[in-house]
Amino acid sequence: MEDFDYDLFVIGAGSGGVRTARMSAQYGARVAIAEDRQLGGTCVNVGCIPKKFFVYASEFSHAFRDAGSYGWRVGETDFDWPTLRDNKTREIERLNDVYGNLLDNAGVDLVEGRATITGPQSVRVGERQFRTRYILVAVGGWPYVPEFPGREHVISSNEVFYLEHFPRRVAIVGGGYIAVEFAGIFHGLGVDTHLIYRGELFLRGFDRDIRQSLADQMAGQGVDVRFQSHVERVDKNADGTLAVTLAEGDVLEVDAVVYATGRRPMTAGLGLANTAVELTDTGAIVVDDRFRTAEPSIYALGDVIGHMELTPVAIAEGMALSANLFNGGDTTMDYDNIPTAIFSQPPIGTVGLDEDAARERYGDIRVYRTSFRPLKQTLTGGHDKIMMKLIVDAASERVVGCHMLGDEAGEIIQGFAVAMKAGATKADFDATVGVHPTAAEEFVTMRSPV
Repeated sequence: MEDFDYDLFVIGAGSGGVRTARMSAQYGARVAIAEDRQLGGTCVNVGCIPKKFFVYASEFSHAFRDAGSYGWRVGETDFDWPTLRDNKTREIERLNDVYGNLLDNAGVDLVEGRATITGPQSVRVGERQFRTRYILVAVGGWPYVPEFPGREHVISSNEVFYLEHFPRRVAIVGGGYIAVEFAGIFHGLGVDTHLIYRGELFLRGFDRDIRQSLADQMAGQGVDVRFQSHVERVDKNADGTLAVTLAEGDVLEVDAVVYATGRRPMTAGLGLANTAVELTDTGAIVVDDRFRTAEPSIYALGDVIGHMELTPVAIAEGMALSANLFNGGDTTMDYDNIPTAIFSQPPIGTVGLDEDAARERYGDIRVYRTSFRPLKQTLTGGHDKIMMKLIVDAASERVVGCHMLGDEAGEIIQGFAVAMKAGATKADFDATVGVHPTAAEEFVTMRSPV
């Protein structure tokens, strides 16, 4: 038997890496984890958690707006950016400590610094060399900003969380989760907001009806949504503001430009050239259905493999891998019916197939759709709409897609995801008594397909 320092050496202390390390240690493995930034990865530091705090902050403006219709006299309000920013940072620092304690309590050795793979079973961190039976790469991704004139003047979502000065006007470039969510955040915090996307409609891969309804509602709220548009250049003015020149000739004067044009796996400089590990054109690590790379001793999971880039997915992948390596498991990850939410304003919750994908897979489908003004807005005169869709495979009667745009969509979809994972049919939905008065009850009262 070879003499190893560890059974598993994890590179990257984000959600997937930490869960794999902890579970592997609980199964009796000797585990180390290396991290050269804050513990918790993207989600904790510059992703899900701080972004949700910002969403909460931005939603207060809607509550202030509607309060009068419910009898509340709300005086003059004022948003203070440093208070939100600094309170958020304190909470993130607390969570960093929580992650450290979780690793320590599990018996995982934390190695601080940048790790480099020097061979199939060896890792270097600084001047220290480690021999390990297995290596797990879980380094996640980093914001990608394309090359264009003035690129040096823009920021990514990473920097938004720590801005020294809050902008009065902002241009957001991109059409994914991050772009749409930050457009709602900035607009809700009183910023003159432009959203620029080169495609015909943002959130590619989600149900088209839901996407279109969100685009219409964001524009109705006052966000300047520009599709089939892209930035030619960004110039810095003498007063520090920015001039964004669009391909169609328009020039937007703003205080900040945020690029949310995707994230790329952070595989550069890891030393993968010293192994047989294979990469895709975007730098993602190629793995099989058990997260094994072309190098038998090296595994990868989470955002770095370019599958579903969601925190709960990385955690589930880590649970499967640790059981396979150290608890006699032979588990593969089931990526069907994984729910997700976009914390746009209004938010989206979705699980299963969109209409186009369901039609391609099953052919004969039935689509149930409803759109209505939420009860809360009947006193306020608001114009936001809730949209819901159910997609049913006609042959089996199984519900294969469940989609919602509207308040609390993420919370509502989580429950329906359990039903779909269990194979619920449309008859099961119909036989369920709704909770009244709620928006969620509409999912069990839709009777006529469109």
